[in-house]
Amino acid sequence: METSSLITESREVFRAALPHGGVLLALDLGTRTLGTALCDAGWRFASPGKTLARGKFGADKELLRALCQERSVAGIVLGLPLNMDSSEGPRAQSSRAYARNLAEALALPVLLWDERWSTASAERDLIGLDMSRAKRAERIDSAAAAVILQGAIDALSGSAF
Repeated sequence: METSSLITESREVFRAALPHGGVLLALDLGTRTLGTALCDAGWRFASPGKTLARGKFGADKELLRALCQERSVAGIVLGLPLNMDSSEGPRAQSSRAYARNLAEALALPVLLWDERWSTASAERDLIGLDMSRAKRAERIDSAAAAVILQGAIDALSGSAF
């Protein structure tokens, strides 16, 4: 399958690529870190995973390949950082390039998901848990990945509001 056919912004196309569901891995791509989150195979609940230190793509690829094999991941949801007016800036283009590399390296379908407000939402949730500023800093990227993934699985399973 061609790499470009593995990458989509359409939840319908992504859903069709995974007719039997399966565990999904979400990624919140930062400049220095990579927040991860996973959901159950029935697409009900997203849970924050580890926050990984980013390196060159080759190193990231091996960490992600191992995680995908360990958890039997069927697809990837990658946060797409759009501007507030829905335009794309340099960070969105970087995410698109990362998606192409992921699809090629892992041969898994990749859904690009609008991540606006995910970090702010995750921050509010962590503050609501009375988490210290230092602990929030450690967990924010994976918490944001969980927010991204929950939004995507709600939309994929038809329970989005």
